Amino acid sequence: MADSSFDIVSKVERQEVDNALNQAAKEISQRYDFKGVDASIKWSGEKIEMRANAEERVKAVLDIFQSKLIKRGISLKALDAGEPEASGKEYKIFASLEEGISQENAKKVAKIIRDEGPKGVKAQVQGDELRVSSKSRDDLQAVQQLLKGKDLDFALQFVNYR
Repeated sequence: MADSSFDIVSKVERQEVDNALNQAAKEISQRYDFKGVDASIKWSGEKIEMRANAEERVKAVLDIFQSKLIKRGISLKALDAGEPEASGKEYKIFASLEEGISQENAKKVAKIIRDEGPKGVKAQVQGDELRVSSKSRDDLQAVQQLLKGKDLDFALQFVNYR
């Protein structure tokens, strides 16, 4: 019988992020505590730009955006938000989305699988993803549970299970 396998990736669905951003913008425009503080959230190239006239307000905009991402099933580990920066009379936060597993993170995950995973499970790095294969599907599911239990500092998804 052929080996079963799955891929470990770190991807963010852009459309879901866009939907969360639009929901956050709508909530900001309608909420009473944001009246007159000139708060906004929008795409600025590949980054997300949040602005308001006070540091606390711009942090509140970020908080609203994060809650919308969670509701849409996007891990906050994929969002890399900077610190509030003063720019004239307003404050800005720039946030970016991290996609792909870096080489060092892929090696870290492969080491966890080698050291703590079931015997006979192989992990190999393929670009910005990781292919995990084994003869036993139960071993692959055990690897998924092992990785879900680990507190890694980046988001993981399991795809192409076959």
